[in-house]
Amino acid sequence: MSPFLTAVAALVPSAGVGFLFYLAIRALVNADRTERAALARMDAEERIARNSGDAPK
Repeated sequence: MSPFLTAVAALVPSAGVGFLFYLAIRALVNADRTERAALARMDAEERIARNSGDAPK
């Protein structure tokens, strides 16, 4: 096998693991963003209910 192909074959597993790591971190960041938006929406609804006198039970 040529030296170039040997070098590429040595780098492919590392690149694959790096790509999987990127996907995992991106999923975590997106989940956190979604959760923060949901919490903000719930807080706003509670604030509106509290100000209108219809406090949740």
